[in-house]
This record gives sequence, C-alpha cells and structure tokens, in this order.
Amino acid sequence: QVHLVESGGGLVQPGGSLRLSCAASGSIFSIRTMGWYRQAPGEERELVATSTSGGSTVYADSVKGRFTISRDNAKNTVALQMNSLKPEDTAVYYCNAQGFDYVISADFRSWGQGIQVTVSS
Repeated sequence: QVHLVESGGGLVQPGGSLRLSCAASGSIFSIRTMGWYRQAPGEERELVATSTSGGSTVYADSVKGRFTISRDNAKNTVALQMNSLKPEDTAVYYCNAQGFDYVISADFRSWGQGIQVTVSS
C-alpha cells in the first residue's frame, strides 16, 4: 500500500500565505503524478494543481499566479505554496499520488486524509 500524509493547513487571513506538504510512503516503485485537490462544503472535489515526474504542472484557473506546486521525486514529496489566499480558497485539501506499487505489481492511486485550510478575517 501507499500512504500519503499531509501537513501545513490552518487558519489564515485573506491575502496571507500557507504551505501544504505531503509525503508518500509504502511500496512505491514509481510515482507518475502527485498533486492537490480540494473540496469545499457542499461542493465536489476539484483539482488544484498537479505535477508529473517529468516536471509538467497543471493548475486550476482559479489559483494560477497565486499557488505554486513543487515536488521532490527522490523523497516522494510534494508541496503547495499558497499565496494571496482568498476566502473562496477555504476547503479541505487532499494530496493525491498515482504510480506503480511494486508489491501488488499494479498501478495505484492514493489519497491523503485531507487537511483543512480556512481563509477568514
């Protein structure tokens, strides 16, 4: 199994910054994509940003220019630097990883437990 552990959420005022981190562990042979999704109350889970092992990134339009995803392939970690936060960024943020599990010899897709980010004055 592959486990993801997130850290770094919390309460921040509008215009402030937060940095989320996620570490993957377990029977990882390789990770193709790591990224972040979020889910606000009453809403569906949506993509925030993803990064491939080759360095390609994708961002939701709503966070472009404010959020930056970074990844350490050697350490199986991914971070999300969130600047100029807005109240509408309030959500539970989930780390996601997709790759190959060497124990089951099959692809995996794992989620973290989720971490709360609240932007409020």
